[in-house]
Amino acid sequence: MGRAGGEGEQENRRREARGGTRRPGRGGGLKGPRPSGPGIQGFVHTISLPQDVVAGKTSMTGRIHSADLLPISRADGLLARWPHLPAFWPERALDERKALPSFTLSPFAPPRFAGRDRPSLVVTDCEESLKEGEAPALAGLIARHRLGGVPGLPDPGAAALGLAGGFRVVLDSCDSESYQSIRHALDTALAAGGAVLVARDPFASPAAPPCLPDLPGTRRLAGPLSPWTLLDAASALHGAGPLMAALAEAAGVPHDRPGAHLVPLLARTRAADPFRGRSWTRAEGFALLADWVAAARENRGVSACIGIARWKRRQVAALLALEEGAPVFTSTSRAVAKARAEGGAVVAWAASCPDALAARIRGQGVELRLLEDGFVRSRGLGARFLPGASYSLDARGAYYDPRQPSTLETILAGGGFEPGLLSRAAALRAEIVRRGVSKYNLAGGAAMPDLPADGRPVLLVPGQVEDDASVRLGGGAIQSNLALLRAVRAAEPDAFILYKPHPDLEAGYRRGRLRAADLAGLADAVAGGVPLPALLPHVDALHTLTSLSGFEALLRGVPVTCWGQPFYAGWGLTEDRAPLPAGRRGVARSLDELVAAALILYPRYVDPVTLLPCPVEVMLDRLADPAAWRVSPLTLHRGVEGFLRGALARIGRRR
Repeated sequence: MGRAGGEGEQENRRREARGGTRRPGRGGGLKGPRPSGPGIQGFVHTISLPQDVVAGKTSMTGRIHSADLLPISRADGLLARWPHLPAFWPERALDERKALPSFTLSPFAPPRFAGRDRPSLVVTDCEESLKEGEAPALAGLIARHRLGGVPGLPDPGAAALGLAGGFRVVLDSCDSESYQSIRHALDTALAAGGAVLVARDPFASPAAPPCLPDLPGTRRLAGPLSPWTLLDAASALHGAGPLMAALAEAAGVPHDRPGAHLVPLLARTRAADPFRGRSWTRAEGFALLADWVAAARENRGVSACIGIARWKRRQVAALLALEEGAPVFTSTSRAVAKARAEGGAVVAWAASCPDALAARIRGQGVELRLLEDGFVRSRGLGARFLPGASYSLDARGAYYDPRQPSTLETILAGGGFEPGLLSRAAALRAEIVRRGVSKYNLAGGAAMPDLPADGRPVLLVPGQVEDDASVRLGGGAIQSNLALLRAVRAAEPDAFILYKPHPDLEAGYRRGRLRAADLAGLADAVAGGVPLPALLPHVDALHTLTSLSGFEALLRGVPVTCWGQPFYAGWGLTEDRAPLPAGRRGVARSLDELVAAALILYPRYVDPVTLLPCPVEVMLDRLADPAAWRVSPLTLHRGVEGFLRGALARIGRRR
């Protein structure tokens, strides 16, 4: 089941890779010098902030439905809910006791996730000049990502409603005081000829009844719809208020409202980082809004979750949150029944969804999306019951299962990565290396093992949990750490082989630790308790089965040999000893393209502080802050359990 709307060319490819549908989008409609006109100065009013909005009980956009801008003028409690607000005005000192500068969220209010929201954009009553080329760039971004409007309005696209486009769309403001003007707009549209479509103004009060009558030669759309579905259908817009006129200008759709509206609106728009309380560029604020809108669309397609352990549910509920609350965690039968009734999808934890169960769910006509940990996960092990903050959600298949192409593989195979995205990926890669970030970000206090000074190549072989799905499905002929060490020693008889046990095995949570006798003649040293980022600068290459350690080595410029079929193999970046999936991959990709796909486009991140969707760059900052990670009593208990198991295992090995 595809997500509605369209998020631009890169996001369209991401949507198609996920198995969804593609929505058309118009390019930005701004050309030439900045238009002149009254802008929004003529319709700014001031209101007090309703207390239920301050308390977070009511959505701001649920209370403000006017097509005009209605700035908030009081600070009363608002800084407690949105502590990043001062970052919108870095030149001023703001506090709870003083009135905030007037501002509104409309028309760029963020979607809500289980009642949580933080704006990345506000519209103020103070205009600031735009940089050269900024307005057309922002107009294109707004149109590609279908931004603007009341969050949560249905956005199926005109084609899904059987509308081919080319309509003169007349907006019914549902306001009896403006009846004469909107009736004039309707008469003008009819007189101009062509098909006329009457639709409710997306910014109209939801409780107000329609004003315009049904006339011969017109067709009426029932119910409120997103501005972008209406703009999809429009060759011209009639009866537009200032906000719809601004969005029409972004979409390149002519409208009948005098003056220019988008450029003045953008000039009054400010942006701030809602996670770290920093001033942002407008482009950064709109980019985050686009990510939020895409996440909200994807979440609306989820009916229920199955196979999610209780200790993971708080974070997964935040990941998949809808405006009204968290998704349902239930049994398979109830989840399938709910999904069939709603036309939605079932989300299952990939490791808890065997092939037979997946086939049974899909066989009933229900979409199945597989959920797994992402690649920059947390400060600690999942086996210790520490929830992650990075996830992959895939309707095609798990990224570690080479039997079919996952969404990640489809993104990589599709190519076409935009230059700006690759620049971001390069900066992200450099920051990961600088900070020493890895999947689990374990501290580790063990000393570095002695390495040879005789010129022998040092090869790092990371161990894996042998019953892990990535080993079972992607390991091929090699299904154990011992078999991997034997293969590497046979291929590199003169090398110094450094074996690093998997952290889950070291911590005592999983079985499979190798004894010293097992390693004799295969490994020259064991790097137990040393974090991977600390080891990689001291090795000449890494040999792995399917471990994420290979991806982390690539980020740091370490050559990687793959003996299995991990997601990063087969793109010209690794030496591949296992056969590639038949007829797939084999396309050369740069390291930055791999980073862009694996760390930016494919996964989703949940900020552990605000529980809102966040960019990967925010995750890097959170990983540096131990206070950002909630440690439950269950996590502490699991830590003690692992320590005792590990101690017993070490005693047993010495015997």
